[in-house]
Amino acid sequence: MDDVSETDAGRLIGVLHGLTLDDLPPEVVIKAKDCLLDGLGCGLFGSEQPWSRILCEEMDADGLAGACTVIGRTRPLPAPAAALCNGTAIHGFELDDLIAESIVHPAAAVIPAALAAAEECGASGGRVLLAIVAGYEIMHRVGLSLGDGPARRGFHTTSLAAPIAATIAAGMVMGLPLADLRSAIGLACSASSGVKNFAAGHGGGMVKRLHLGRAAEAGVRMSRLAARQFTGPPNAIDGKMGLLEVFGGDTARPERLTHGLGRDWAVMDIWFKVYPICGWIQSVVQILSDLRGNRTFQAADVEKVRVGVSAYAARNNGEPAPLDTMGAQYSIPYCAALSLLGDPRDPTEYAKERVADADLRAVARKVEIHVDPAAEAVYPAKFAASVELSVAGAAPVLARVDECRGTPADPCSSDDLRAKFMLLASRRLAAPEAQAIADDVARLERLPSIDPLARRLRAGPLAAGQAHMGAPFTLLPSSAGEVSPSSATEGS
Repeated sequence: MDDVSETDAGRLIGVLHGLTLDDLPPEVVIKAKDCLLDGLGCGLFGSEQPWSRILCEEMDADGLAGACTVIGRTRPLPAPAAALCNGTAIHGFELDDLIAESIVHPAAAVIPAALAAAEECGASGGRVLLAIVAGYEIMHRVGLSLGDGPARRGFHTTSLAAPIAATIAAGMVMGLPLADLRSAIGLACSASSGVKNFAAGHGGGMVKRLHLGRAAEAGVRMSRLAARQFTGPPNAIDGKMGLLEVFGGDTARPERLTHGLGRDWAVMDIWFKVYPICGWIQSVVQILSDLRGNRTFQAADVEKVRVGVSAYAARNNGEPAPLDTMGAQYSIPYCAALSLLGDPRDPTEYAKERVADADLRAVARKVEIHVDPAAEAVYPAKFAASVELSVAGAAPVLARVDECRGTPADPCSSDDLRAKFMLLASRRLAAPEAQAIADDVARLERLPSIDPLARRLRAGPLAAGQAHMGAPFTLLPSSAGEVSPSSATEGS
């Protein structure tokens, strides 16, 4: 088809490019601000992680000078480099948002691209808000349209869709004409990449953190190139040898790019994480945390933990002895053991030294994983799980969760998310500065410029006593949404 406007991708891009604030339902505006606040909190926390520090040192070594904010750093960088660092930071500790059905993490691609572009061109908060909505929308729809073929073959679906999302976000903030935006997206499709060897259980390293940073960087760079009339193919998403055909193959469904467009909004499907771990394991950890309650277990108390999940999770998340932080965050046995012996909400519990703990390893070896037909039936729209827990001196207890906390079915409130942000931000910012950021986000569409908001994110080291580093890290109250008596029964 020669007319790009008549393809599914062409129609999607055209609709998103033409969005105005008046087109957005009030609940979409609220949710988009929630996404921004959550992403900034994740970025502030992620900015102090080793991978973020290494990346910023690499940018320093290049001698780059610019005017765009790097979260948690006082030294600004050029827009593409700032987006690279900020995307890596936001995706830096498995705390950032996701959409279950499409299996994508939008915040770490969309938000850094939109912010860097907005700082560079002086865009308003309203333009940033539209860019966030549009970026989430196209990332979710591209993820859905790829189907599950790429994930089954070992591609990271998030990093296939992310460059497109970052590009539409940056391009809309920059005010690119529609033809140039299509061209930029055509360029971005050739930046799609990323394999999931990090989740294989043999040491994940730091590479997954970089996937979203590279995507955000690509989004800004491709938009800038298109503005200079560097052209890309206009049908690179759903044309011949385009993204969907090449990566999606037999599971590609181009019609999903536009199904429900203007009625079903991606931001309304967002899942805000409660635990800093892989999404597939959140339900398992929630069940075990609720079953444990306030009890203190020793390794010898735990006789067996039988976990039922989707076939994908059973196949890919079963390493009982992870080697590093990434491996721990992707290991059902480790996270299950931590739920019984430690605090799975605390990021320090995934440090390399903690991962090697003998008691955790002993309990992890008692975790048996199987495919739960009910969980398999709803995957990937829902990440359901069942757990049978056997401890000494008590009858086995069986419980299940179809949709865990933070999902649209059991959502976090805006107040919950503000509390999560304040906690994450407390690692880098004094409380008044963090509060000012939250207030700026709450009135985002009324900000004539995002410069004051961005500059508040340039956090230097806190003075002694200002940070709350010694306090337990609790994203949400542990009493919220406990397993109900009807969902917990004694096993046979």
